[in-house]
Amino acid sequence: MADASEEKTGVRLVKYLAQCGVASRRGAGDIVQAGRVIINDEVVINMAYQVQPTDQVFLDGKLLNAPATEGAEVILLNKPDGVVCSLSDPHNPRTVLDCLPPDVRRGLKPVGRLDKDTTGLLLLTSDGDLINKLTHPRYGVCKTYRATVTGKITEEELDVLQSGMMLEDGPTASAEAKLVQVDERSYATFTTLDLTIHEGRNRQVRRMFDALGHQVRYLERIQYGPLRLEKMKHGAWRKLTEQELEALRQDAANSTKGT
Repeated sequence: MADASEEKTGVRLVKYLAQCGVASRRGAGDIVQAGRVIINDEVVINMAYQVQPTDQVFLDGKLLNAPATEGAEVILLNKPDGVVCSLSDPHNPRTVLDCLPPDVRRGLKPVGRLDKDTTGLLLLTSDGDLINKLTHPRYGVCKTYRATVTGKITEEELDVLQSGMMLEDGPTASAEAKLVQVDERSYATFTTLDLTIHEGRNRQVRRMFDALGHQVRYLERIQYGPLRLEKMKHGAWRKLTEQELEALRQDAANSTKGT
């Protein structure tokens, strides 16, 4: 078995595996030491091996796609109301890129989209491979929305939201629904709840509540995979840390679509 690396440049093997989303760095070390990694036809058990751009890295016999090159930006934005995710919409001239300084937004694209009137956590990146992994249906990365709807959501309706329901474009996958608050006013009743879905259909959350006879009055995405919105003002943004990016990649690799 190959056990050494003389290269002075490249990406440390455990970091490379973490960036590919197969495990955390600690978990990647266990994978390497177990002899599950083959590089250029040789088993490598040296965690300090420096992976080169020309290397072919296999895990359990499967070729890994190279992670994004260093410097690929990933931005977390608290999308405000009234801006669109489409980067070329003549009817809505203000896009999410307008929330970012010109030197930051260059080359960025939204990861999926939020409706014009939906606020909350939106990722933007220049990493096309990451966009694919986070938005492709087979990965099923979870997304949590906080919704305030008209009327009182019953236990039976919570069960329907969670077990799946039929929409015009087919049945929804299973979801998680958690009641947050019921606000009974003199003129109307409103229910606030958190809904976690593993799909990304057009206006899906709104259509799910519409099908139950409840109109969405406010909708905000509060979590995307392992990332939470926390206390950020609308329009505020920040770059993901390296640890957050690794956790996001790992979540995409480990996620399975709700059934």
